[in-house]
This record gives sequence, structure tokens and C-alpha cells, in this order.
Amino acid sequence: MAHPKRKISKSRRDKRRTHIKATERQIGICQATSEPHLYHRAHWVDGKLYYRGKVLKEEATSEG
Repeated sequence: MAHPKRKISKSRRDKRRTHIKATERQIGICQATSEPHLYHRAHWVDGKLYYRGKVLKEEATSEG
């Protein structure tokens, strides 16, 4: 199994990782409901689950 011959210091490791940063999440607008949501994620609006402008699932209501 490969392993380093010498320990890499924390400062050297962190210098290498300086360009790795969290980016802001992209927000999209639903075509069907005009509600903001995260890209590539289904979202609930008024008891319905939407993805790519289509209803995937409706929340079951217990009427009785």
C-alpha cells in the first residue's frame, strides 16, 4: 500500500487546498409554479412534489 515517505505538514497541505472553496448554491425558478428551488432537486409546493415542472407526487390527505 502506498504511503508518503515524509509527513506533509498542515501548512503545506492547506496551501494546496486554498483554491477549494464552497460555492453558492444555484437557485432555479419552477416552470409550473414560479417558485424558487435548488437545481436538480424536487420541491414541495401546496402539497405537490414538483421536479422539472411536472408533478411527481401529491400529498395524501386523510378525509373521512
